[in-house]
Amino acid sequence: MELFNKILKASAEGAASDIHIKVGTPVIFRISRELVSIECPTPTEQWMNSVVEKIVPVHLKKKLDEDREVDFSYCVPDIGRFRTNVFQQRGSWALAMRHVKASVPSFEQLGLLESIKTLAESPRGIVLVAGSTGSGKSTTLAAMIEHVNANFKKHIITLEDPIEFVFEDNQSVIEQREIGLDTANFYGALKHVLRQDPDIIMLGEMRDAITFTAAMSAADTGHLVFSTLHTTTAAQSITRILDFFKADEREQIRRQLAGCLRGVVCQRMVPTVDGKMTPALEIMTNSPLVKKLLEENRLDKLTAAVETGGDDGMITFNQSLFNLVKSGRITEKEALLKASNAQALEMNFKGIFLNEGGRIVS
Repeated sequence: MELFNKILKASAEGAASDIHIKVGTPVIFRISRELVSIECPTPTEQWMNSVVEKIVPVHLKKKLDEDREVDFSYCVPDIGRFRTNVFQQRGSWALAMRHVKASVPSFEQLGLLESIKTLAESPRGIVLVAGSTGSGKSTTLAAMIEHVNANFKKHIITLEDPIEFVFEDNQSVIEQREIGLDTANFYGALKHVLRQDPDIIMLGEMRDAITFTAAMSAADTGHLVFSTLHTTTAAQSITRILDFFKADEREQIRRQLAGCLRGVVCQRMVPTVDGKMTPALEIMTNSPLVKKLLEENRLDKLTAAVETGGDDGMITFNQSLFNLVKSGRITEKEALLKASNAQALEMNFKGIFLNEGGRIVS
């Protein structure tokens, strides 16, 4: 394990976000979004088998034998905490590990907008953080939890698979439950969570109809629910949720969602001019207009509602990217690569802004 710990230490000291280890090839770090091979003895099958045997928690070994893959958190004192996935490829074990920072970054450190802080302070309802894998959803969600923890007396229960950030009670009382360790599965945990007197429930991920139905039930009874979703735009998140359900159920779910949704934060990570990363944000709040569009099933108009909803704390990816360029944080080239509509953003940089109908407004 000495070599393994040296790899982990090197990743932490080198600011690597991810580590990839498999038999017969160099160890790979992801640094500033780029994959870099490091100087290190090439992992052998015997060495990999030994590492897997020692790092996989006892309660997950049976699951690993059955499924050939498993997720868990691995912590090394004085080095850090790593979200770990063990899986098989070509009949051998492989590891994908993500370094989780020891402390939760603040809103200011992450470059998050004030409207996200407002969503975190919602008295009840559902708040979703969306984005692709590696877009920083978990970190943003942790910042929202920590903001509540620092400023409000709330009882917060998290259901995670696995636990990533570890919170210390401040103003709030926080209990973190890891799937497989503290509870058998999400469904069992969700069934009992309302009996544990929570004010806020954090679900690591919206996975299916059962998870979302439970979240809506909690929101309908006065609780605030935070969760993540794998979608690329805020408006698309609504369609993704409805896809969890059968066609004949979607009308009712959409109307329920119109009543309990508080907002959707979608983000994409963009390289900055100083070699770091910053999130471009798309925020959709459940304004009266958005609520009406949801109730009337006019989902195709949601993007336009976000574009014109600045007074309600909303912003599109193109608007966010435009602001980041104008503030000198990112280049126009990077902005165009991340834009939802690159052609429209390019016109914005030339001072031309169009409304929904394609007319020039400024």
